[in-house]
Amino acid sequence: MPMGDINHTVTWNQGDEVVGLFDFPGRSKDDLPFQKGDLLVIVKSTTDPNWYKAKNSIGAEGMIPANYVKLRKVVSLHAMPWFHGHITREETEALLANQEDGVFLIRDSIHYVGDRTLSVSCDNRIDHYRILTGPDGMVFVDGGDCAFDSLLELVEDRVEHYHIKYADNKLSIDNEEFFTTLEELVQHYKADADGLCTRLIRPVTKQGNNFVTVSMQDFQKGGWVINRSDLELGELIGKGDFGDVYKGFYKGQAIAAKVLKDQDRGNEQFMKEAALMTSLRHPNLVRLIGIVLSDTAILVTEFVGRGNLVEYLRTRGRNIITKKDQINFATDTCAAMDYLESKSLVHRDLAARNVLVHDDGTAKVSDFGLANIGGFNQTSSQKFPIKWTAPESLRNNIFTNKSDMWSFGILLWEIYSFGRVPYPRVPLSDVVMHVEKGYRMEAPEGCPVEIFAIMKQAWEMNPENRPRFSEVLSKLNHLRSVTV
Repeated sequence: MPMGDINHTVTWNQGDEVVGLFDFPGRSKDDLPFQKGDLLVIVKSTTDPNWYKAKNSIGAEGMIPANYVKLRKVVSLHAMPWFHGHITREETEALLANQEDGVFLIRDSIHYVGDRTLSVSCDNRIDHYRILTGPDGMVFVDGGDCAFDSLLELVEDRVEHYHIKYADNKLSIDNEEFFTTLEELVQHYKADADGLCTRLIRPVTKQGNNFVTVSMQDFQKGGWVINRSDLELGELIGKGDFGDVYKGFYKGQAIAAKVLKDQDRGNEQFMKEAALMTSLRHPNLVRLIGIVLSDTAILVTEFVGRGNLVEYLRTRGRNIITKKDQINFATDTCAAMDYLESKSLVHRDLAARNVLVHDDGTAKVSDFGLANIGGFNQTSSQKFPIKWTAPESLRNNIFTNKSDMWSFGILLWEIYSFGRVPYPRVPLSDVVMHVEKGYRMEAPEGCPVEIFAIMKQAWEMNPENRPRFSEVLSKLNHLRSVTV
């Protein structure tokens, strides 16, 4: 166990998160005791670079030794240029026609929704392999012996029929050659087939925006994995497409735990949501605490006590919720969206149901399961809530910060109507037609003129005519300052 003169040379900043590598009982009243795996937040540096002031999950502060912790790292999304999403078998064969051996692509399975197909050019023919996801989250190629942690690892290895095994924390295909990383393994088999059927060649790359994936190993290396034994689950508080949400406790801290329901269909999307959340730090965004990677994946976030905004509005109504509350909800949500826009992150599912209300009244945007970052498409096919989704998104599957602004206008309408369902007098099947023809909702009863003006700007048919979140935030901050 390290102690003494450690010569810590990396400077950490206020707000940085670190994870305990060892138990630290503390040596004086000024120290902050912690256990291995505990999450701490840096408060400030000291004159001694080997010691920092930090606080724990319950707000206690004290000194910690820098060599007893490690900085948490963002889990990156990796582009999958070889994944083509929803294309037909005929389109696949046209892309692979007259290609040399070993050229390949991966696409959505046409006949088995949720599965993927690996298509490979070999010996002047094209073979199609169905890719399955097992109950343990591993990815398999049907008809072969391969097993991989993710689609990324399968393609990085370019080996459809070989099982990459772990032994003594190293990777191997044949139990003869061992590698500490996938990159080492790939480089080895690019240089020499070494018992494989062929040396690794190249993919057919998708034109335009690429799909993305994430490696499970990156969560471990980044300090985001927590032990299932440290997690206590309580009552069910919500249900979603991919997971059920429970209230619980992690090391004495109240948390919300989203438990993946369908390992076969939702694991990839679940991991992408978790990866995106590792990069987000804002007071109006729900904070990720960690992820459990046991038999069932669990995404652990801070607990936001008053539930989602739409139910909060409906159950309290005009008798309890004040104009000050409404402008606070609007401004908090806009501040979160301004932050996402600054990071080129598109939420794609902004609505009052996906905003949570903290015990102190702060609004926090949540649910990043459909989010899109850096121009990457997250899913090849997805249904979207019609009443909240911008016309160009429904029509052309185009999602930008401007389409988020349209949704924000709908959310404002929800706030000032106290949680009513949008377009109350229009049948769902007719909403798109009416909107395309220029129909817009009227201002809710009692809605300030300035707020309705923002709604109308957000609902401009031409996305370029809609304001940026920074512009709207400036207006809302002013309105908040004069609202009593």
